[in-house]
Amino acid sequence: MARDRISICRQAARIVAVLAGASLMAGCTPPAPSHRAIGAPTIVSLNPCIDAILVEVAAPDQVLALSHYSRDPGSSSIPAVSAARYGVTGGTAEEVIALAPDMVLASIFLPQPTRTALERAGIKVETFGSPTSVTASIAQVRAVAALVGAKTEGEALAARIAAPASAPVGAPIATLLWQPGEIVAGEATLIAELLRQEGFASHAAARGLGQADHVMLESLLADPPALVLVAGDAPGQRHPALAAAMRSTTIAAFDPALLYCGGPTIPKARARLRAIRAEVERHL
Repeated sequence: MARDRISICRQAARIVAVLAGASLMAGCTPPAPSHRAIGAPTIVSLNPCIDAILVEVAAPDQVLALSHYSRDPGSSSIPAVSAARYGVTGGTAEEVIALAPDMVLASIFLPQPTRTALERAGIKVETFGSPTSVTASIAQVRAVAALVGAKTEGEALAARIAAPASAPVGAPIATLLWQPGEIVAGEATLIAELLRQEGFASHAAARGLGQADHVMLESLLADPPALVLVAGDAPGQRHPALAAAMRSTTIAAFDPALLYCGGPTIPKARARLRAIRAEVERHL
């Protein structure tokens, strides 16, 4: 009987190992470690885009707090369920110092008085800008992963981001990305690069518009592109005339959470753009 129980346990262990390996391959990337490695620093993030990278590469018990932006659906690039697992701060030096992290990761726009207070408290501070290309985003992921001692997880995320763009068939689709506030993106932005890579041509650039230029509903109706990606909820963007007056234009929703950060947002944005392009091509 004892030998039978040992045999059963060994078989069960092999099954678990096989299932775990299959799960790992299906996900294409190993999960972040559940507990921080010995010597890995504890972290507080004050930047919503760094938040999104951290929850992918760092151990949960390594991240003492994310930025408060990650609890705001209007500014977060993290699913609400994931963000709720972490504490947050309002970004004040007092709140951060009370948590006693080894390191703070923040935006390059971190106020100098806050940085000075943190460093005087013996906390290392690293700041990051907003990547404007896929290459820059990959470099940022690797930099964050190296700082938190998660190079393996960082390389797995970098590989997902670097996955080649699709090879669209046919001419680029004239597209206006209508962002919150009824503005458009400039050409030197990450989302503009993704649009180009996925087979979309900028209708805003063709009209001579640049970063954050405003587009009224009336001007859009007067000169419609083949596709409008609506990423906001301003009155003009929700107006019934948008679809009624542009019958030869496809209107598609685009989640604003896919606009502002690189890192793990990039594969999600690519997937959405590919789905939209496939839908447009079906109706051409």
